[in-house]
Order: sequence, then C-alpha cells, then structure tokens
Amino acid sequence: MTALSLTRRFLETTRGRIVSLLRRGARTVEELATTIGLSDNAVRSHLSGLERDEIVRQEGVRRLPGAGKPAALYEIHPDAEALFSRAYAPVLTALLEEIAQQLPAERSDALLRAVGRRLAETMARPATGELDERLRAGAALLNALGGDATVELGEARSFIRGCATCPLSAAVSQRPELCVAVEALLAEVVGNAVLSRCEHGARPRCCFEVAPAA
Repeated sequence: MTALSLTRRFLETTRGRIVSLLRRGARTVEELATTIGLSDNAVRSHLSGLERDEIVRQEGVRRLPGAGKPAALYEIHPDAEALFSRAYAPVLTALLEEIAQQLPAERSDALLRAVGRRLAETMARPATGELDERLRAGAALLNALGGDATVELGEARSFIRGCATCPLSAAVSQRPELCVAVEALLAEVVGNAVLSRCEHGARPRCCFEVAPAA
C-alpha cells in the first residue's frame, strides 16, 4: 500500500475531512461541526486526537457577534504540512539525475558531501563525549529524519545501522550515491570518519561504519 493511498484513505475519514477543511484555513469547532454535520463535542473529540498527534493546533480566537467569550480557532500544525506532500521524493530524484548527468563523478560526490555538511550545520551540533555517546547522537539524528537506527559498538569498528527501510529510500533506490550526503552528515555529528556500507536495491537500509579514532 503506497503512502499516497494511505493519505487518500485517511482523508475519507471524519478526521481526514476535518484536516482537509483546516488546510484551507483556520476554523472554530462550531464551523467544523456545521460543515461536517457533527455535534460540537464530537468535533472536539476528533480535534483532541489530532492535537495529540501534532497534526492540528489551537491558534488564536475569533470574536463572534453578541455576548460570550471568543471561539478558539484551529489550524494545521506547521510541522504537519510536509506529511501531505508527495513532491519531495520525485523532485529530489530528478535533481540527482541532473547532477549525475551534468557533473563528473568526483564533482558530484563533492557536491553531495557538501550537502551533508550543510545539513549538519542546520540540524545538529557536533556531539561530545565518548564514542558511544557520539554514535548514539548520530543514530538519534537519523531517527529524527524518519529512520530506525541502532548503534553497534566494536573494538575494531562500530556501526550506525538502520533496522527499517532508509528514510530516503524513494531516492536512494534509484541514486545510491545519495548515501554519501548522509555519510558526511554523520561524520560532522560524530566527529569520526564515517563510511557508507548501506544496502541498496528496492528496500535500501542504512549502514554506516564509524572509525574508532577521530
């Protein structure tokens, strides 16, 4: 089942209809209830679950005619907007295809590594502490990006290994060289040399070997 079909199925539910309305603009409980044909309490129950999942949030109020306190306004949580987009993977894949066609391999590699270092500047500070602590920080960053990574410590070499499909699988399955960007990102965070040992194919999995010495 594709992510797109899951989204369509969700949008056909009551909560999905509420989300669709809120994507078009902030609304009060009463406005949502009137449009969907539910009671105010039923809408509040759905909103509570959507708030818990950080899909919607309460933001501001609307003053209604007559006496009484202002009505709370609900809107889509800013962090949730990306969940509804299916543009990132095809655009990223097309961009990588153009880079591969227009640049020599060494320049393409250097560009992707620069992307990884730039991501490190914006997403995480270099980790501190012993190697195991820094490795856990690297794994936590991958998990924050949608991965499911664990740390494997060894005397000769250690690994940050993905237990589930790579969070960039839609692009990596077609352009495996994208892994070097993540390699550079982890090297900046961990502070040690990092080498991609990722599994590629239809369901790629992350695996990054980390040198024992900085």
